[in-house]
Amino acid sequence: MTSAAPEPTVVPAPTVASGLESLNPSYFALVMATGIVSTASHLLGLPAVGFALLALNVVFYVTLWALYLARVVRYRAAVIRDLTDHARAVGFFTIVAGTCVLGAQFVLVVHVPIVATGLWIIATILYVVLLYSVFVALTVRLGKPQFEHAINGTWLVAVVATQGVALLGGNLWNQFPGFEREMLFFSLALWLGGGMLYGWLISLIFYRSLFFEFSPADLSPPYWIDMGAMAISTLAGDVLIGNAAHDRLLTDLLPFLKGFTLVFWATGTWWIPMLLLLGYWRHVVRRFPLRYDPGFWGLVFPLGMYTVATFKLASAIDAPFLLVVPRVFIWLALTAWTIVFIGLLRTIARGLR
Repeated sequence: MTSAAPEPTVVPAPTVASGLESLNPSYFALVMATGIVSTASHLLGLPAVGFALLALNVVFYVTLWALYLARVVRYRAAVIRDLTDHARAVGFFTIVAGTCVLGAQFVLVVHVPIVATGLWIIATILYVVLLYSVFVALTVRLGKPQFEHAINGTWLVAVVATQGVALLGGNLWNQFPGFEREMLFFSLALWLGGGMLYGWLISLIFYRSLFFEFSPADLSPPYWIDMGAMAISTLAGDVLIGNAAHDRLLTDLLPFLKGFTLVFWATGTWWIPMLLLLGYWRHVVRRFPLRYDPGFWGLVFPLGMYTVATFKLASAIDAPFLLVVPRVFIWLALTAWTIVFIGLLRTIARGLR
């Protein structure tokens, strides 16, 4: 008697449900990147581009919130796993940073502070909840991963979130009558705390990079946040310097504010050649495939943020010669955003097919 041939193994195709379950917690970097490129375009004489990207960013923001909330409802266990995963948990801080960048668009691009104020309140609440939920969960977790597999550039999104709340609060201090000084003090405290947090985290990231094996796969695009965290720290410092005339404490600290803001900008500038060389090593020397990854929004954001931060710094420290930098970087940021956005559209199209 002839035995029946074994049934062929059927590999299930990816579905919308599986994509939702594995949704990257860092995807709000799309909002961060689009928002800051929009603001840069507006400031550097491309208002139509800035407005179009703002409209698009509102769609991104609402859509991502819908996806994240659906994931919480349907795949709560996956969300909890992410919150206790050293490599993925810090990605949730992109929600805070993205909310703040969108709020800054409503201040600088279309001048609707009431919407920006609502976004700042949401971002501040989320920031406090995530800051202590994530870091406490990672601290008490059992069975922690090896150091080199846990730390990466994404960790600095926690700094970006901190400085994002400081930045937006510094732009909205006069929207809280009777609490103007408290708003400026809160922004100052967060700015200082964000600088401290960067010092802690960049030391770990630098140590991991120099003293552990580093493969092309390890050099993910979010390592550009090494620079982006300093760029947003610079921009938050620019805002505090601009508000010094409205607060006695900021006036007293003005030399300190200018000095540390310049330190942040210089540190971010130092990272640019380093990251370009490492990218060349990854994709040209080691031939790592260059294909769309959500992490590439973590590359676009620093380019846009460095553009805006340098533009504002030129005025804050009276250094007009710096304006040549944003006039070049705006085109780099727009080009990078366009390339990554095309990659996103192609990925979506493949998924639909």
